Amino acid sequence: MSTTSLPVPDRSPRLREALLAAAFTADGLLDLLGAPAYAALARSETVPALRATRGDSPLDTLVRLFLLQHPVPYERARAAFPLAECVEDGWVTHVGDEVRATVDVRPYSGPEGQDWYIVSDLGCAVGGAGGIGSREEGVVLGVGGASTTLAGITVRTPVASALDIGTGSGIQALHASQHATRVTATDLNPRALDFTRLTLALSGAAPAELHQGSLYEPVGAETYDLIVSNPPFVISPGARLTYRDGGMGGDDLCRTLVQQTGDRLNEGGFAHFLANWQHVEGEEWQNRLSSWVPHGCDAWIVQREVQDVTQYAELWLRDSGDHRTDPAEYATRYDAWLDEFEARKTKGVGFGWITLRKSAAAAAGYPSIVIEEWPHAVEQPLGPAAEAHFVRQDYLREQDDAALLAGHFTLAAEVVQEQVGLPGAEDPEHVVLRQNRGMRRATKVDAVGAGFAGVCDGTLPAGRILDAIAQLMNEDPVLLRDRTPQAIRLLVEEGFLDPVLPVG
Repeated sequence: MSTTSLPVPDRSPRLREALLAAAFTADGLLDLLGAPAYAALARSETVPALRATRGDSPLDTLVRLFLLQHPVPYERARAAFPLAECVEDGWVTHVGDEVRATVDVRPYSGPEGQDWYIVSDLGCAVGGAGGIGSREEGVVLGVGGASTTLAGITVRTPVASALDIGTGSGIQALHASQHATRVTATDLNPRALDFTRLTLALSGAAPAELHQGSLYEPVGAETYDLIVSNPPFVISPGARLTYRDGGMGGDDLCRTLVQQTGDRLNEGGFAHFLANWQHVEGEEWQNRLSSWVPHGCDAWIVQREVQDVTQYAELWLRDSGDHRTDPAEYATRYDAWLDEFEARKTKGVGFGWITLRKSAAAAAGYPSIVIEEWPHAVEQPLGPAAEAHFVRQDYLREQDDAALLAGHFTLAAEVVQEQVGLPGAEDPEHVVLRQNRGMRRATKVDAVGAGFAGVCDGTLPAGRILDAIAQLMNEDPVLLRDRTPQAIRLLVEEGFLDPVLPVG
């Protein structure tokens, strides 16, 4: 584990003022670097950014120092920020005529345009100067794609209490600080808690309660309105790297985290996790995940990607830089990964999101558990869509077919109809409804489904609409009423139709 001492946050407001004054922000970076150099940083390529920061402005200096981790001349550093304080507090070191950063500081834009800063180990701002590529056990990463994905899928309603498990550099705690009265963050790595403290302080956010330990152990029997975690979900042989390897066999860490959440959520509370899970020979992956859902919780689980075991091993061997080691050592490690998968009869690994909600209906034995595969593009932030998913599930759980036909519906925003067929044909081969918001789903419908969706504006009950369609299509209205409720349920469940709910 790295033993490098970290900065102290006491005078972070002074450094923050200097960073903002120099426009060392997400928008300022884009303006200075230009789109190509800015995009290159996401690929861990720094040469374009180095070329764009050859000037002597405070912003050039700060980008080179804190983001690109290049030494800068003493006088330029002194002109850009309170250098003496930052040396004393440990943000930078001063040797001879050069100043070097001790930590990675990356500008990050909050959901409402807030100017935030994510502080992490040098070279570990994912998509920043050096990528990950570190094999140090206690390394703390900056913000990356997984972090922003979790932040985007989280429901952001105001809550009294929020818990961030495995906080890392503190990005989830930072987001939660905007809508939770009390934020608690935990991590097995004590350095991660120090980095979270720095991230919150330099971003001008309220401090969080910080506790060291694994999973729920540090918080005892406390319960929360919101729980989030980007855990060390990598399924690996052993636990070399604290930031990614869970230290339990297979996908046991993710399973344990999910299963223990039922007792930690308050009624109506949400939990959001990123996770990996095994695809095991002779077992349906959906059944595996269904068994994880704790009693008293509804669940929405989305598998975003599946990799075979060789792809998966190669991905994480590159992540830790093992591909740059001695070829024999690399081959030995690769073998160890494949041995682990073979022993567990694992044929692939899935990655995705797990969202839980504590509900009275689930506690009474009527949980809503939706497990699906959706590898296509979605619209972030997805938090509002996640919240709406459970509202729709509540509605459908309470409606029999008669109540459904008596209900009123509206077509969801930005749903379009596509007709597919041969050119010149009188009728399309099939009709597709497509969402341009949220999950961006597409579903085939027949002529009745398309006609029904097209006239749903909330004014008429579903049964009356079907009667009118039956008359237009010369169909038996009774038979049409009998066979259509299931199609309506699917359109509601997938978010194409919104039920008109009573006010209050």
